[in-house]
Amino acid sequence: MTSDDVDRTRIWDGAWVRARIAAMAQEDPERQRFGSSHHEYRLRPPLEEDAIRSFERQYGVRLPESYRSFLTDVADGGAGPDYGLLGLTEEVDSEEALSDLREEGRQFGFLSTPFTHSGAWPGPGRAGNAGYSVTGTLVIGECGCGVFSRLVITGTNIGQVWLDDPDWGGLTPGPDFRDWYSTWLATS
Repeated sequence: MTSDDVDRTRIWDGAWVRARIAAMAQEDPERQRFGSSHHEYRLRPPLEEDAIRSFERQYGVRLPESYRSFLTDVADGGAGPDYGLLGLTEEVDSEEALSDLREEGRQFGFLSTPFTHSGAWPGPGRAGNAGYSVTGTLVIGECGCGVFSRLVITGTNIGQVWLDDPDWGGLTPGPDFRDWYSTWLATS
C-alpha cells in the first residue's frame, strides 16, 4: 500500500464521534470521569489538509493514517483519553509538564528519526536509562503524574500509541491510534 492509498475501513465517522462525545457529556454532567473536568467533552474543529501537509513538510514526516484522518474528519484534539487529546500544533502553558515535551518534539530531526523500540522498555526514565529514546514519537496526551501518551510517527510501529512513564513504567506499547481512541469512546 502506498502512502496515497487509504484503507477506507479506517476513516473516521466524525458525526458519530461527535454524537458519542455529546452523549458522554450528557451522561456525566458533573464531570466525574477521569480527565473530563479538563477536556470537558469538547472537540476542537478539524484541521484542513493544508495545515497537516504543512506540519508534515516542516518535520519531514507523514502522519499515521488513523491519526491523520482523525484530524481532518473529527477534530484537532480535545476530548479523549485521560486529560484529552492535544491538538497537532497546540501550544501549552510553559508551566505545564507538556511544555518541555512539546519543545523536544519540535527539535530538528526528532520526529523524523525512527522510533527504535519494538517492545516494552522498562523504566526508570530516560535520565537513568541510556536506551530509553522517544525520538519518532509525538506526545498526544497527558495521563497525569508525569505519564504521557505518545503516537509513533516513524519506525516499525507507526500509528501505535505508547504509554511513556519515565519515572516507573518506562515505555509500554499500545494499540493503533484508532483502536486507542475507539476504546475510550466505548468504555467511557
